Amino acid sequence: MKKIAVLYGMENTFPWALVDRINSMNVEGVRAEHLKTGAFREDRGAPYDLIVDRISHDIPFYRAYLKNAVLHGTKVVNNPFWWSADDKFFNYALGAKIGVAVPKTVMLPHHSHPPGTTSQSMRNLVFPLNWEEVFEHIGFPAFLKPHLGGGWRNVYKVHNPDELFGAYNETGDLGMVLQECIDFTAYYRCFAVGGQEVLVMPYDPRQPHEKRYVRDFDVTQDPLYPRIVGDARKLCQALGYDMNTVEFAVRDGIPYAIDYLNPAPDADRHSVGDENFEWIVAKMAEFAVKTVLDPAPANAGYRWSNFLDRTR
Repeated sequence: MKKIAVLYGMENTFPWALVDRINSMNVEGVRAEHLKTGAFREDRGAPYDLIVDRISHDIPFYRAYLKNAVLHGTKVVNNPFWWSADDKFFNYALGAKIGVAVPKTVMLPHHSHPPGTTSQSMRNLVFPLNWEEVFEHIGFPAFLKPHLGGGWRNVYKVHNPDELFGAYNETGDLGMVLQECIDFTAYYRCFAVGGQEVLVMPYDPRQPHEKRYVRDFDVTQDPLYPRIVGDARKLCQALGYDMNTVEFAVRDGIPYAIDYLNPAPDADRHSVGDENFEWIVAKMAEFAVKTVLDPAPANAGYRWSNFLDRTR
């Protein structure tokens, strides 16, 4: 019996729907359930063949559990090793490298020394920074936001150097990027599954959270629809994420990839709406079943694969 488990936190609608949908497919030899674990040993893996991860980015204990599970032969969506290493600035650099339009972006040093470090730890850092060079590249208005994290936490829109420095002073030891503001005429959030299936959802980040997904709009009529789908696929395939959302802001007929480090993307029925929710659940269920039945080893492509269990 192939066992699929879903690991989640506070969300309520998606995990239950995914488990129910997989089981309702009645695929012989496949069963889904809600993951359960306590303390775990280094010499034993997880009792699951595939795990869909929705929460390990917030819970280091779960991230350690998933890495150990992969070590012993379990497939995990999304890859917990790459997710641990990834960051938004690298994503922007990679996007530009593969030909996707991205906003101009600069990585800034921590405003305050990270814990356990002093000014001596920063002796390789130019001081003072050449702020004029940064401003010339990015321009104003601009967004100051963490290179890790999400949920619009610690995000500032700044209109001039004084506002930037005021916001920067509040960021402590967070790693921050300063990014060109894309004054958009349309905005889309794409849910991508398996690097191929893409659902393009009209979205307005300026609205309250519960009103951001725009209903009753046929996005396929937008001439940019094929490019948006293609760019979303290109990014997710390059990053290796099998579950992700990619956000595009359209300016002057160009879709700029704004945010695509979302490996545990919003899939709540109450925010995405019934139609989008049903698509997400169906595609994720199909992908999970296809993946768990694929004979390819869980560790395919890992550099440390020689140490992993290939017998499962």
